[in-house]
Amino acid sequence: MGFTAADPTRRAISRGNGALPNPMTQKNGAAMDPKLEKTLADFAAGKGRLTVLTGAGISAESGIPTFRGPEGYWTVGSKEYHPQEMATFAMFQRRPEQVWAWYLYRLGVCRKAGPNDGHRALVELEKAFGDRFTLITQNVDALHTRAGNSPKRTFQIHGNIFAMRCAESCRPDIVPIPEAVQGKNRGEALTDDDRRNLRCPACGGWSRPHVLWFDEVYNEEHFRFASSLRVAAETDLLLIVGTAGATNLPNQVAWEVHRRGKTIVDVNIEENPFSRLAMSGKGFFVRAPAASALPVITGKLKAGL
Repeated sequence: MGFTAADPTRRAISRGNGALPNPMTQKNGAAMDPKLEKTLADFAAGKGRLTVLTGAGISAESGIPTFRGPEGYWTVGSKEYHPQEMATFAMFQRRPEQVWAWYLYRLGVCRKAGPNDGHRALVELEKAFGDRFTLITQNVDALHTRAGNSPKRTFQIHGNIFAMRCAESCRPDIVPIPEAVQGKNRGEALTDDDRRNLRCPACGGWSRPHVLWFDEVYNEEHFRFASSLRVAAETDLLLIVGTAGATNLPNQVAWEVHRRGKTIVDVNIEENPFSRLAMSGKGFFVRAPAASALPVITGKLKAGL
């Protein structure tokens, strides 16, 4: 299920704990609460650190189904498995081919999708703020780096569906999935060529998708755990986009910024734990799709430099 980007002239960008402004006050853009506009301008004029935390919402606007939506379920034989069952190392050990087939189906969906205006706005933010900017993403679709965000400043804390590594950790290398391995249709099995190409080139055992599974924990080596917390401890403005905080590390990042009394701006189409966290401090809630809101926010930030 995707989100449709609404006409920005019909959206109000506003402080969640204040009165909504007239969304039609700007003919060519979203109306913005003056307090939010001043907050963005003051931040840009200073030397503070900007961190962006993104989740499935921004990718849904590019047509990528959310992980727990109907497309996340997978049939093996006569049984239908939930994502929380398929996306585990335990399942991979039992049924590596079926897990790979599921991920190659998802890879095919991601490969067909392209960055939207929200992704492109974050590229502009990185260009404008340079080393003041960090992007932490829960998304494994690589749309941020495909749009132009740098790998150096993009922390893919749940991995990258286009990459793989040895399932037995014979070496730490993360390598691209070979181009010869194509995305699958729903229910399509691996071919003999797939089985060969998805083997670890060092030990000959299975490689695995480079993603964080439900029965695994964050670490620094693969998922930038310590780096994300270090960035959170230095963040002055946290922009949260399209996530409700269902996983541990994003919550730790947001709560660390909140604990230090810094500003959180949450962009989402509906209220969620992060919007309430933002509004409990000196933050803002922007009820709008990312593809509509982020270009406006980016424009205000760049104007303040």
